[in-house]
Amino acid sequence: METFGERLKELRKERGLGQVALAEQLEVGKSVISLWETGQCEPTLGNLIKLARFFGASIDYLAGLE
Repeated sequence: METFGERLKELRKERGLGQVALAEQLEVGKSVISLWETGQCEPTLGNLIKLARFFGASIDYLAGLE
């Protein structure tokens, strides 16, 4: 089963984005994307909503519930 970080990395790469570019789109620090992708921290609910909207994915998908 994929982790949140693995799903995020996959979605980011499908869009052809680097971590810095995604961080700019979401208005978060550039190191935050790396921390999320490696599982060192998790996004707040607000950032999870931003990610779901940006990628057109459900929060359930991002969280690994579907």
